[in-house]
Amino acid sequence: MGSEFKRKLPIPKEIKQQYPLSDKMVAVKEAMDKEISDVFCGNSDKFILVIGPCSADQKESVLDYISRLRKVQDNVKDKIIIIPRIYTNKPRTTGDGYKGMLHQPDPDKKPDMLQGIVAIRDIHMCALRDYDFTCADEMLYPENYRYLSDLLGYVAIGARSVENQQHRLTASGITIPVGMKNPTGGDLSVMMNSITAAQHSHTFIYRGWEVESSGNPLAHAILRGYIDYTGKNVSNYHYEDLVNLYNLYQDSTLQNPAVIVDTNHANSGKKYLEQIRISEDVVHSCNINPDIRKMVKGLMIESYIEDGNQKDTEHVYGKSITDPCLGWEKTENLIYNIADRLK
Repeated sequence: MGSEFKRKLPIPKEIKQQYPLSDKMVAVKEAMDKEISDVFCGNSDKFILVIGPCSADQKESVLDYISRLRKVQDNVKDKIIIIPRIYTNKPRTTGDGYKGMLHQPDPDKKPDMLQGIVAIRDIHMCALRDYDFTCADEMLYPENYRYLSDLLGYVAIGARSVENQQHRLTASGITIPVGMKNPTGGDLSVMMNSITAAQHSHTFIYRGWEVESSGNPLAHAILRGYIDYTGKNVSNYHYEDLVNLYNLYQDSTLQNPAVIVDTNHANSGKKYLEQIRISEDVVHSCNINPDIRKMVKGLMIESYIEDGNQKDTEHVYGKSITDPCLGWEKTENLIYNIADRLK
């Protein structure tokens, strides 16, 4: 009964010393932070795409996917900023199943947290070093953020975590954009309160330290749909939903009103092909309403090399072992289509 304390893991400072960034990587990170921040502060009208696999599973296929994104990014750089998803933690509704690369750097082997910490730093470092991308990850475990804090370009806080005090306070001490999803029940006041908490300064305990945060003015909303009391998926990406969120922002004192629209999850009912139509719908809303265009900073899209998903025992290269994703051909066409449609 109880828990077994297996071993003491290295702290983030030790991992960063073992796996340091080069001067070039630091410079690329600073440049990308500025470019992304300019979008959220309203100094740039570029459109952000947080795009990639539901969860990172295999280093080789994830980096293959990111290498393809690099070529597309170079072709749409005047309109779009691509932030690849390298989600190394996977929240599970029941707690069972694949929990991500942090837990299992090899999905076919038993969990190994030490190897997982090294693996997630390695894959994010490869994306930055080899492809000049700062990537997005979900902050499922606030105490683990520091292992990647010098690498990430974007942080998402999930629908299950957005009400959690530690997530909110940790977000208040982060200097890059942090997206706060609406909760699974859909109450936007919960999301707005979370953004407020993240934008304010706080004193709190973090990894054994007394910390005083300065507040994160880049904390913002993510609309991902919700589940109603009957268990039905309800979307919240439509024009009327965006107008409603705009009005909530107008009635608040929040800085830098912004939203990223999640095109999957409850917005699509996890019907991954719907992401194409939903993306086009949101871009259309932006094009017909300048206020909406100013608030909507981009989209979140789940995409990988192969369409759909698989059981983790099937071993299809580049196919999601968690939620279904758009395949590469559809993804590439969608990115170019979004670039063409944006006014």
